[in-house]
Amino acid sequence: MKELVKDLLTIRQYENRAAMDTAAAQAVAECIREKLKSRDTINMIFAAAPSQNEMLAALVTYDVTWNKINAFHMDEYIGLPVGATQSFRHYLDEHLFSLVNFRTVNYINGNAADLKEECHRYSGLLSKFPPDIVCMGIGENGHLAFNDPHVADFKDTALVKVVDLDEVCRQQQVNDGCFEKISFVPTQALTLTIPSLMKGQNIFCVVPGNKKATAVRNTINQPVDEKFPSTILRTHRNATLFVDEDSYKP
Repeated sequence: MKELVKDLLTIRQYENRAAMDTAAAQAVAECIREKLKSRDTINMIFAAAPSQNEMLAALVTYDVTWNKINAFHMDEYIGLPVGATQSFRHYLDEHLFSLVNFRTVNYINGNAADLKEECHRYSGLLSKFPPDIVCMGIGENGHLAFNDPHVADFKDTALVKVVDLDEVCRQQQVNDGCFEKISFVPTQALTLTIPSLMKGQNIFCVVPGNKKATAVRNTINQPVDEKFPSTILRTHRNATLFVDEDSYKP
């Protein structure tokens, strides 16, 4: 493992994806255990993406007290059919929520009749249960959750909002095998905002693969700017970026 620090962000590079995912899962599990030494419950936010598959698979094998954790997810498509396999609810159910016994699981409803009210409802939950740990990835365009460059706002006053998805983001969903073609990818989503995510006491960001190499390079080297949303991680005192040899090429 190679480690470097850029501003406040710790970057840990591993020789392959398996080593990266194992290390990230161990770090998350250790953080959970440490927080539960002094707390009855903690709150966690999870990303839903193929980049998280192996990390989550490793995480659920650890002996942690899952029934003391309130679980949240960070974004959801608007308008997918109920039960659609492409929904982030379905992804997290399959890879995490159905595998361990959380205290609560709190879903964003992308099919809510009133999206403004849904943003208000979920914001209320996040205010009541502020995040202790955030497990995230970075999109090909540098997005965190669905905060694409054209909608990312480092000073956003909202915790949750409706966003239009840019073409790079929507194409990534095709590249990841989630949708057959871009015309099938929804054009809007509900997302936790950048400040909402940055409220996490500890952030673990897992970014494997050569498709993410440009995004990782920008995260580390570009100015901290909404044009490169993931650069905001460099301002967080307890954020760790986990990469492999494919995703980080100095």
